[in-house]
Amino acid sequence: MGRKQENEFEDRLRQIVELGADATADEWMKVIEREYGKVPLIFKRMGERPEVLISHLLYKSTVAETSQLDPKYVELISMAVGAALKCQYCTSYHMQAATKMGATREEILEVILLSGMIANASVLANAYRVIDDRLEKCFPCEVKTVPQKKAAGKTVGEKKTGAARTTK
Repeated sequence: MGRKQENEFEDRLRQIVELGADATADEWMKVIEREYGKVPLIFKRMGERPEVLISHLLYKSTVAETSQLDPKYVELISMAVGAALKCQYCTSYHMQAATKMGATREEILEVILLSGMIANASVLANAYRVIDDRLEKCFPCEVKTVPQKKAAGKTVGEKKTGAARTTK
């Protein structure tokens, strides 16, 4: 954190102490509502415990403000993560924020496409590893393989010896 950012952070902390947690949380909720038109439910619930809301928003703003990325891209990435995690509220909120920061419809669609691709690849990568690591442990000891495929009414598989077998 640069010296200027450090001073701003410390000033922000002093303001929180001076105002108090409840007044700070109320003020920040008003700012969120002005900027986005409404306060997301997650912030409303956090606001019931002002120290939780304040610590979350301090962390969020510090990460965003010290980022080397353009704020538009921070919001696009946040939208992609929300989409990949299947959180319609996060996706919507960050899409609106990205739009306000200049993201185009085409950029938003591209980011959603990329997040879907990565989320799908993650499902496959995890599942394939589980299968490779655990498949034989999932079946009783006497069953060593899963039938490979059915062809013309016959099931083709392997015996313990590795030789192919067919059943009619």
